[in-house]
Amino acid sequence: MPSTDLLIAFFVTTAIFAYIPGPAMLYATAQTLARGRMSGFMAALGIHLGCYVHVIAAAAGLSVLFHAVPVLYLAVKLAGAAYLVWLGISLFRAKTGGEDDTTPVFAPKSARRAFVESITVEVLNPKTAIFFLAFLPQFVDPAAAFPVWLQLVILGTIVNLIFSSADIVCVVLAGAMLARLRRSGRARRIMQRAGGAVLVGLGLHVALQRS
Repeated sequence: MPSTDLLIAFFVTTAIFAYIPGPAMLYATAQTLARGRMSGFMAALGIHLGCYVHVIAAAAGLSVLFHAVPVLYLAVKLAGAAYLVWLGISLFRAKTGGEDDTTPVFAPKSARRAFVESITVEVLNPKTAIFFLAFLPQFVDPAAAFPVWLQLVILGTIVNLIFSSADIVCVVLAGAMLARLRRSGRARRIMQRAGGAVLVGLGLHVALQRS
């Protein structure tokens, strides 16, 4: 494995990147506000598992394809953006309880749906692949006992866990805010639509980014 100094730099840099507000945090927060805390946790889990596709791709050298074939990068990016917009619009159109209804609006199916949707969103995010391709090799030691591909897998897994911890913090905070508003049907509708608006905004942001 890399030297101790290199590993310390790796952990510090990863933590800084992880806790800077980014799309994954906003996505997990949006799912929590729109569907409840359990859906938020399942969204964070889906993002986490989907990210391993990019970790494996980086270790296998497949992420280089996005650099070598710009059209492929653009196609995957636009597909992911369109999916985010569709999810946001779906939340806008979803039915809620009446204004004075205090029963839970979303069934457990919503949490399972958030999990599946989140895996799809993460897999269709080529920026994650590019991030791993650019970030992980800086902390790999070719002279170490472990082969390079295994170092990339281990480092990528650690990065994924640290980033997921930040997503979970966002879900907990959003869930605490949601709990205060749960008794109001109107507030629930506002939170659901706010979550939808965040997803639509994320999709448009991804689509309009130049890189």
